[in-house]
Amino acid sequence: MPNILITGYPRVGKTTLINRIVETKKRKVVGFVTNEVKLNNRRAGFNIESFSGLKLQLASKENRQSLYRVANYGVYLKNVDTIVDQVNQDMEELSYELIILDEIGKMELFSSKFKQFVVKCLEQKCVLGTIMMRDNNFTSKIKNSLDTIVYQLTEKNRAHAEKDILKLMM
Repeated sequence: MPNILITGYPRVGKTTLINRIVETKKRKVVGFVTNEVKLNNRRAGFNIESFSGLKLQLASKENRQSLYRVANYGVYLKNVDTIVDQVNQDMEELSYELIILDEIGKMELFSSKFKQFVVKCLEQKCVLGTIMMRDNNFTSKIKNSLDTIVYQLTEKNRAHAEKDILKLMM
């Protein structure tokens, strides 16, 4: 299987699509997903959760002291590194067919440990993940790799995206 990375604008449904594919395929997975945290119906931050159950804050508007910021959110860099350690441990201890990386984005990429982890995962050629649309040197290199297919999710193709990606995974 080639590595498959989904890109698209915020809130187009990338994480929802990843979760549906994981449920549909019933494959043994390791990795993590990133989810919004809402407070009074407004986005207040993000959590990052491994498939083995470790759930930590990724970023929060309340984290004003963080040196690592994306827009109004302060990133909990230590928590990114902790998730990487957990998923690495899961990869050593568990049998898996698919590595989920949701997401290779600005917040996570502040961590050099995370970048090394992404490279290690992509070398295994069994990654399904999401990646930020606007590139930097690191994400551009990933997207242009011969063993990686990048699928751009839009509102127009969202209805057929799951089928398209499942075909790519065969």
